[in-house]
Amino acid sequence: QVQLVESGGGLVQAGGSLRLSCAASGRTFSSYTMGWFCQAPGKEREFVAAISWSGGNTYYADSVKGRFTISRDNAKNTVYLQMNSLKPEDTAVYYCAAHLGRLRSRSVREYDYWGQGTQVTVSS
Repeated sequence: QVQLVESGGGLVQAGGSLRLSCAASGRTFSSYTMGWFCQAPGKEREFVAAISWSGGNTYYADSVKGRFTISRDNAKNTVYLQMNSLKPEDTAVYYCAAHLGRLRSRSVREYDYWGQGTQVTVSS
């Protein structure tokens, strides 16, 4: 069992940066592939980025490549999403998720544990 709590969302101007954090409970955090998803109003939840259990491999949606960076600190049971060069279309609720499956899983259905989400709003 893993419990996830996101933080770090907020309001930022276009071109700005935010760093999201996701704190996990449970002694097996380092076993999980961790992902970030986002959901804008009226849209389905979609994949943003994922990181392998060791942190050695990452995977990104095309829309965020070169702007967002996912990382993790297994000693702190925390995964991060550094968001740079933010655009108004990045506005969404961002969710942290965990599963024991493959890194390149983009499907919401393949993730087992979810946080409550944190709102990111990018103004133009």
